[in-house]
Amino acid sequence: MTTTSQRFFISYAGLDRPWAEWVGWHLERADHQVILDVWDWSTGDNFVERMDEALKQADAVVALFSKSYFDAERWTREEWTAAVARRERIIPLALEPLAAADTPHLLAPRLHKNLHGLDETAALAALREAINGGTRPTSPPIFPGKAPAAGPTEAEGRTKPRLPGSTGQPDVWNVRRRNPDFAGRETVIVRLRESLLSGQQAVVQALHGMGGIGKTQIALEYAHRFSGQYDLVWWIDAEQSDQIPVHYTELADRLGIAKPDAGSDPNARAVLHHLRTRQRWLIVLDNAEDPAQIAPWLPEGPGHVLITSRNHNWRGIAHPTGLDVFTRSDSLAYLGTRIPGTTAAQADALAQDLGDLPLALAQAAGVIGSGMTLDRYRQLLTGNTARILQEGDAPGYPAPLAATVGIATTRLDDNHPEATALLRLGAFLGPDPIPIAWLESARPHLSTIPGDPDDLMWLHTSLQHLGRYGLARIDHETFQIHRLTQAVLRDQSDSAQTERVRDDVTTILRTIEPGDPESPDSWPAWASLTSHLTARNVLVADLPELRPTLQQAAVFLIRSGQPRPAVDLLTSLRETCTAELGPDHPEVLTCSQYLGHATSDLGDFMSARPIIEDAHARRRRILRDDHPDTLQSANDLAAVLAAMDMHAEARLMDEDTLARRRRLFGDDHPDTLQSAMNLASTLSDLGEHSECRHMLEATLTRCRNALGDDHPHTLRYATNLAAELSHIGEYTEARRLHEDTLNRRRRTLGDDHPDTLRSARGVANVLQELGEHAESRRMQEDTLARARRTRGDDHPDTLHSVADLAITLNGLGEHVEARRLHEDTLKRRRRLLGDDHRRTLQSAHSLAVTLHALRSYPEAAELLEDVRARQRRTLGDDHRDTLRTTRALADTLTAMGKRYAAQKLLAGKKPKRRLGRKRR
Repeated sequence: MTTTSQRFFISYAGLDRPWAEWVGWHLERADHQVILDVWDWSTGDNFVERMDEALKQADAVVALFSKSYFDAERWTREEWTAAVARRERIIPLALEPLAAADTPHLLAPRLHKNLHGLDETAALAALREAINGGTRPTSPPIFPGKAPAAGPTEAEGRTKPRLPGSTGQPDVWNVRRRNPDFAGRETVIVRLRESLLSGQQAVVQALHGMGGIGKTQIALEYAHRFSGQYDLVWWIDAEQSDQIPVHYTELADRLGIAKPDAGSDPNARAVLHHLRTRQRWLIVLDNAEDPAQIAPWLPEGPGHVLITSRNHNWRGIAHPTGLDVFTRSDSLAYLGTRIPGTTAAQADALAQDLGDLPLALAQAAGVIGSGMTLDRYRQLLTGNTARILQEGDAPGYPAPLAATVGIATTRLDDNHPEATALLRLGAFLGPDPIPIAWLESARPHLSTIPGDPDDLMWLHTSLQHLGRYGLARIDHETFQIHRLTQAVLRDQSDSAQTERVRDDVTTILRTIEPGDPESPDSWPAWASLTSHLTARNVLVADLPELRPTLQQAAVFLIRSGQPRPAVDLLTSLRETCTAELGPDHPEVLTCSQYLGHATSDLGDFMSARPIIEDAHARRRRILRDDHPDTLQSANDLAAVLAAMDMHAEARLMDEDTLARRRRLFGDDHPDTLQSAMNLASTLSDLGEHSECRHMLEATLTRCRNALGDDHPHTLRYATNLAAELSHIGEYTEARRLHEDTLNRRRRTLGDDHPDTLRSARGVANVLQELGEHAESRRMQEDTLARARRTRGDDHPDTLHSVADLAITLNGLGEHVEARRLHEDTLKRRRRLLGDDHRRTLQSAHSLAVTLHALRSYPEAAELLEDVRARQRRTLGDDHRDTLRTTRALADTLTAMGKRYAAQKLLAGKKPKRRLGRKRR
C-alpha cells in the first residue's frame, strides 16, 4: 500500500472480527505493523491495560464502524473516545450503511470510507486510499461491474482471509434457507465464532441444550451469516448416526471424488481425507445424540465442525457450549416483531409464562397471530398446558413443544424408568434448580422411584439419562427442568399418579433443614427452598406438616428484604389456616404477625395497621398482656403508628412494651433491645434528642455484647445511632459509624438489601453535610437506582432517596432538575401518606426552598405558609420542622421585600442550638 511503514491498532466489535482480520492481513502484507487483540493478546491479559498500551504505541487507529461497534456495552466506545481525546489519527471504515443517528456526535464530522457492498478489489482499493490518502489515477479505472477471478492462496504468513460480507454462497453448499424470524442470540453467535476461530486444526464445537431451545436455529443462522468465510458448508442430519456416511457420500459426489461402486463408508472416508488438506470448510452435524457414534466421523484439518445436540456430555470430543433460554430482552424483541401491537407488559407476562423458551415463543406467536388474543392464550396455557403447546406454527422446529417432550419422555421411559420417575417428581417441584442433596436425603422415603432405595448410584445414573435426552440441565449440585416441560408432564399424569408424586414432594420439602431464617448465613439454602415452596404449581399451604416451614420461609423473605413474596405467601397461608383452624388459633395469629410486618415493609402502613391491631387484640384477649407474642404484636403496632406519624401514641406503647420486656426478660434480651431501639427512634421524631442518643448508645453496646458486631439487629441499631448523630450535627462521628455499618452490611447482606441501601443513603447524606458533594451525589444516584429496581418507585425508601438527591442537586445549583424530583416526590407522598404526614410536609418544604432558589418567591411563600400551618397543628410551634419552615418563610418574605412581615414572623423566636440540617 505504501513504502512508509506505520503501526495500526484495529478497533472493532466482536461480530466484525472477520473484517478486522481481513484489514489486518492486508495491512501487514503492505509492510505495516498491526495490533489486533485476537492475534496479539493472550487469555488472561488485562483488556484495559493492553488497549491502553496499544493506543499509546499506534500511529493511528483503524476503526471499523458498524451498528454493533457503537453499542453502549462494548469496549470499542472506550477505544474511540480515548483516541479522539488524545487527538490521535483515527481512520474510520464503514462496514454497513449507517444513519446519522447511529454515529456518536464526536465522530459524525469525520470522513469515512465505505467497505460494504464492494467486491474484494474495490474494497482493497478503498482500504489503500483510507490509509495513504487519495491519488489521481494514471490510467483508466478498472470497470467495477465484474469481480476479477480469485487469485491463489498465499503460501506464507497467515492464510489470506476471504472478504467479509461477500455475497453469494460457497461453491459447495446444502444448507436450507435462512429463518427470517431469527432474533437475539448475538452473544452466543459471537462466542461461537470466536471459539471456532481459536485453533489451527479442525475445531469441533458442540451446542447442547433441551429441545426447543434453538440449537438448530443458531447453527443455521451461523452458517448463513458467515457463509462468506467458507468455500464449503455441508449440513448433515446426524440424529441417525448410521446415516452419516451416506451424507458424506453425497458430499463426495458434489466434490467429484465419489467412487460409485465403493459404498458409503469408503466414500465418507475419502471425504474426511480430502478435508484434511482443504481450507475454509464447515461441517454441521445437527441433532447428534451419541458422542461415541459421532466421534469416528469427525473431520480433521483446517476447518470447523459444529454439532447440535440435546446431550451435554461431549467431553474429550468437542468444546461444549450449553445453551440457555432467551434473555428476557431477546424474548421481548422477538414477540414485538412477531405480534405487532403487543404492549411491553403483555409481552413480558407472556415471556414469563413461557419461561423464555424460543420454541414456545414461536408457537405462541403462531397461535396469537392466527386469531387468538394474548390474554386468552395465557389463560389456556395455565389451564391446559399440554393441549395449547400442541398448537402453533413454529418454522424451523421439527415438532411442537408438547410433542417434543412426549417423544423424549417415551424414549426415556422405554429404557430408563427410574429416570422417568425422577423427571415426573421434578415436574411437581418448582422451576428453579433442584438441589441433588434433597433427593439423596429423601430417597429412602420416596414411593414413586422404582428400584433399590439403597442403590447409591441411582441418582447419578438417572440424571445422566435426563441430561442425554435434553430433559434437564445438570450440574454437580443441582438439576433443573424447564417450567413448560414440567407443565406438560403434569398434564400427562393421571390423578392417582399425581397424588403419589405430591406425597413424595411433601416428603422432600419436609426433610430439608436450611437453618435459622434470621441468619444471613442460612439465606442461600432458604432461598432455594422458598423458591419451591412458593412455586405456583406446588400446592403446600393446605398441608399441616409444612406450615412451620412456610412460616419460617416467610421470616427469611422478610429478613432478606423481599416483602412482596412474603405478603403473597402469608396471605395464602393465613386464609387456609383461618378456614381450617379459626381466627384465634396461634398459627393464624403468627401468620398475621408476619403478614403485618411484611405489609409494613412494603410501605403500605394503612393496610398493615388493621392486620397488626387485630392480631394484638386477639393475643391480649387470649394470651394476656405479658405473653411474648402479645408484646411482639404491641411492638409491631407501635412501629406502624410511628411510621404513620402518630408519635405520641407510639411512645406510650413503646414505653409500656419496654417496661414489660425488661421485667420479663432482662435488659439484654433481643426483644428488650428491640423495644428500647424503637422507643429511641420515637423520641428522636419527637425532638427529644438527648434522651434518644443516650438510649441508642446504651442499646447498641448491649446488642454488640449479646449478638455480635455483624448481627443484622446490631447493624440496624448502629444505623439509627449514626442518623441521630447526624441530626445533632456530629457529622464526623456519624460518618465513621455509617461507613463501618455500610461495609459490614455489604459483606453480610449484599449491595441491594434494603438495610444496605439505608446505610448507603446515610453515608451519602453525611458526605453532603461535610462538603463532599461529588461523592455524595454519586452514592445517591447509585442508591436511588438500586432502590427503584428492588423496591419500586412508590416505596418510602425510594422516595427518601429521591428527596436526598433533589436536595443535593439544589445545593449544586441544578435547580430545575431538583424541582422536577421534588414535585414528583411530593405528589407521590401526598397520595400515599396524606397531606399532613411529616414526610409529605418535608417534601413540600424542600420544594419551596428550590422554588426560592429559582426566584419563584410568591409560589415558594404560598407553599411554605401551607406547610407551616399544617406543622403547627400536627407538630407544634416549637418542633424543629416547624421552626425550620418558619425561618425559610421569613427568608422568602424578605426576598420579596416584605421585611416587616418577616420580622413579625420571627418575633419572639429565640435562637435554638443548631440541630443539623434536616435532609428531607
